[in-house]
Amino acid sequence: QVQLVESGGRLVQAGGSLRLSCAASGRTFSRYVVGWFRQAPGKEREFVAAITASGGATAYADSVKGRFTISRDNVKNTVYLQMNSLEPEDTAVYYCAADGVGVLSRFPYAYESWGQGTQVTVSS
Repeated sequence: QVQLVESGGRLVQAGGSLRLSCAASGRTFSRYVVGWFRQAPGKEREFVAAITASGGATAYADSVKGRFTISRDNVKNTVYLQMNSLEPEDTAVYYCAADGVGVLSRFPYAYESWGQGTQVTVSS
């Protein structure tokens, strides 16, 4: 398993941008699929985006497609989530997760390692 630490969350106005980072420990991070999920108060955790180990393929939730971009730097052991045109509905705790199996998945149960989360709040 890898250990994950998210950062970059803060309060931002609607229409603004943020870049979240997910820093990982472990020399095998480059073998892991990484996903971003979010959870708003009173709601279930939902898929946001995922990226393959090489970075060659990505997947997005329909609600963020065209606004969010996931990327990774395997030299720095970091995955990023660039979020543009933020909306109040994007307010949530954002989590990154890693999966050693190697298949892009939208389901939380597919991921074996999770970070503690970072709060994103979008004001209207």
